[in-house]
This record gives sequence, structure tokens and C-alpha cells, in this order.
Amino acid sequence: MVATSTLKTKSSECISDFVDRRYDQACIEKELDFWDHCLAEPQRNADVTEDRTCQQLAKMFENCLSRAKKTTLHCSSVLVPEKLTHRIAREVLRLASCEPCGLRGCVLYVHLELEKGCKRLERIVYDATVVPTFELTLVFKQDGTAWPSLRDFLFMGTCFAPTFRHVLKLSPGFRLVKKKLYSSSAGTVIEEC
Repeated sequence: MVATSTLKTKSSECISDFVDRRYDQACIEKELDFWDHCLAEPQRNADVTEDRTCQQLAKMFENCLSRAKKTTLHCSSVLVPEKLTHRIAREVLRLASCEPCGLRGCVLYVHLELEKGCKRLERIVYDATVVPTFELTLVFKQDGTAWPSLRDFLFMGTCFAPTFRHVLKLSPGFRLVKKKLYSSSAGTVIEEC
């Protein structure tokens, strides 16, 4: 069903047209209630959709860190500050909002800044069916104030490789670098948060 400004209200005439075509009356009323609600509060529905997208994006970042934990970072756990992935997701959505395809046209490179430089964790394409229009590079930062645990000192060099870190703690700060791909005014935007 398509919502338009010419949609009839829930009159008996409108419902009887659909019932004559063998549609279930309860289903029709639910559908019309839904579209009445959508037309009455369009901003609220946009907020719900944006919040859902933000949650999905935050979950993608969490999954990325989880996968990188064993393969790239060589640690048993990654401590992520509360709401960090949600803050990043909101910033990514804000940077994508002015793009022609929005978030669907984004290629996201995820890195971690360590003492010895940056380590690439993953490349995320939000929608592989869309030609990318911009790139975002997300750089997580390691918390330099974190003290190693006693367990790290006891296990270091005994049963784990010297490059193994037992726990990696992320800083609440991060960096986002935006690069437009198909624009005559292609530039780079760097956001420190």
C-alpha cells in the first residue's frame, strides 16, 4: 500500500472496496492506522529510522572490534568505553547526511592507533550494491593511561607470544576522516572527537 495525500480516510466506502477484493478487514484497518500515523508524525518516524540505523552501525563497529580481537589485535578482550560506538555511529550518520546516497554510498575503513602506529582492522561497505561516493576512515585510539594488569606481567613471554596483549583498552576519543570520491570539490574533512 502506498501512502499519498489522496489516500481515503477509514471510511466504510474505502474499506468495503478492499473487502470486495477479498482483503481481510482487520488487516486493512491496521494498515490504514499505520499510514495515518506516518502521515501525522513524519519527523518522529524519521527519528525512529535514524535511531535504528545508528544502532545497526554501532553493532557493526562492535562486531568489527570483536573479530579483530583475535585476528589482528592479538588480545583476549577489548574494553570499549560506554556509548563510544553510538557516538561514532551518530557522527558517521551526520557526515553521511549531506552525501547523495547517504550512508549507502559509504566505504568505511576502521583503524586502531597504537603506540607503534596505526593498524588496519577492517573495511566495511554499508551497501555493496551502491557505487561508493565517499570514504570514511575511523581511527579508534588506545587508552595510553591504562596500566597493564598483573596477569599481563605474569603471562608475558611464558605461554603467549611477546606481541600478545591480554586486554586492550580504548580511549573515549576517536578520529573520523572523510574523503569525497566523485566530486569536483573533493576534499578531506578531519573530525577529532
